[in-house]
Amino acid sequence: MEKSLKNLGLNSIDLIQFHTWEDNWITDKRLEQTINDLHRQGLVQAVGISINRWEPWNGVGAVRSGLIDAVQVIYNIFDQNPEDELFPACQEMDVAVIARVPFDEGSLTGTLTEDTRWPEGDWRNTYFVPENIKSTLQHVEAVKALLPESMSLPEMALRFILNNPTVSTIIPGMRKRRHVQANLGYSDADPLPKALHGQLTKHRWVRTPTTWSQ
Repeated sequence: MEKSLKNLGLNSIDLIQFHTWEDNWITDKRLEQTINDLHRQGLVQAVGISINRWEPWNGVGAVRSGLIDAVQVIYNIFDQNPEDELFPACQEMDVAVIARVPFDEGSLTGTLTEDTRWPEGDWRNTYFVPENIKSTLQHVEAVKALLPESMSLPEMALRFILNNPTVSTIIPGMRKRRHVQANLGYSDADPLPKALHGQLTKHRWVRTPTTWSQ
């Protein structure tokens, strides 16, 4: 923590997060003591966790412990599982929700094909293996069929997430200025129509971690 503060040139950090979280860590008394010490010394304003891929249940205990202020979790049109246990717990405990991977690692931008490749060393080459890319594209095509004429797939994907009042913010990947401008515009738009949102909820895709899901 002290090294991070020195690197950042700050006296305090707004939010730190434990990544690759495991809920059984909450039973370790050193955790509570450390979090309390960080707050008492004024080194952090808030503490959160980042939940592993497709394991939203693996953070409910931390939320209910009262020790954390925020949860970062994968939540998108396909990954709706956080709505089952995690989001109700966050509402009950007044814990913020940071929705990550809103475009399902890029599939919900509508730009992927079976021939898509990334530069050498890019982790997506090992994530979108044949087993994953083919199934993913099938799910994307089914969602595309619901697109209103004047709406892009990324817009529909982000506005679906923003329809959920439990979500505090979204952290989409943005590599170009036009992506930033477009995403800001989507966030300023009205909620998705209820009928469209209802149709999208039927595209929940329950997945479990595998060797390639990282």
